[in-house]
Amino acid sequence: MSLTDRELWTLIHGMLLGALFLLGFAGGLEGLYSLRPQLLRPEGIRDRARRLKIGVVAMAVAAWGTVLTGTWIVYPWYREDIPESPRSTLLADPATAEWHHFGMEWKEHVAWISPILATVVAFIVIYYGTSLIRHDRVRRTTILLFVLAFVFAAVAGLFGALITKAAPLL
Repeated sequence: MSLTDRELWTLIHGMLLGALFLLGFAGGLEGLYSLRPQLLRPEGIRDRARRLKIGVVAMAVAAWGTVLTGTWIVYPWYREDIPESPRSTLLADPATAEWHHFGMEWKEHVAWISPILATVVAFIVIYYGTSLIRHDRVRRTTILLFVLAFVFAAVAGLFGALITKAAPLL
């Protein structure tokens, strides 16, 4: 099996970086949720906080990698000004034009919120470290930001998969 350059970059963008962020969400959410005094013994807090720091930083890096490769590598191929481009294919059919107007607009603009929020979560976790266990309001806010980062990324990933199904990058 061989992949074209475009297929390879699409694979890196969506299946490697995007999936890494989306799949790692469950572990990060569990780490933030369980960082409560009644669930942990003192000797386990430091280890849990260290793993959480590594995990959320890796997820922020994956989120940035996803939007940067999408914006600067994959997206220009989608938007090429030729009749065979995915954008032209979608816009040529009124039944699929909305995939471009709404789906790609989401991916182009709103999806950038995900790495920004993931970076905020990573900063909070690094800044507070083990003391995050004592700051329940900050921990809950961090969980909310983390969930929002996931939602923006998940919706962008869903639109990406559906758009690629309707008009693949060749």
